[in-house]
Amino acid sequence: MAFASSSSQGSYDVFLSFRGEDTRNNFTAHLYQELRTKGINTFIDDDKLERGRVISPALVTAIENSMFSIIVLSENYASSKWCLEELVKILECMKTRGQRVLPIFYNVDPSDVRKHRAKFGEALAEHEKNFEGEYGEGADLEGCSHSSCKFIWLEFKE
Repeated sequence: MAFASSSSQGSYDVFLSFRGEDTRNNFTAHLYQELRTKGINTFIDDDKLERGRVISPALVTAIENSMFSIIVLSENYASSKWCLEELVKILECMKTRGQRVLPIFYNVDPSDVRKHRAKFGEALAEHEKNFEGEYGEGADLEGCSHSSCKFIWLEFKE
């Protein structure tokens, strides 16, 4: 299924962060289509963006210019350096720009993410040592446990 990154202005309502091989052609495709149907201007990596060693400038700009980010945390999300770089940028925008974040736990136990367990935790630990602990912060996307929380979370199992 081909996607188009939406918006010629570079400003988005929602940025979708996901591991393509896990959810591009199923959950994320349906989510993207539903958001677009509702008139929500959504950025999705259309799989045509140049791949490289670091996150592309187009993705950084899209994250910075989005009001919300939806992070589809799947089993292999943390095994992607690119996904983790997106996550770090999203969390930075949450802190500095007040961006709202909605993590969706897709076939992953939220406690495995929070406690760095199972396949998600193993991949996170592998990357974490190379980035001065930046990625550990992503594991705090456990949901709202206090009133100052800026995000909620959803869990999906197939």
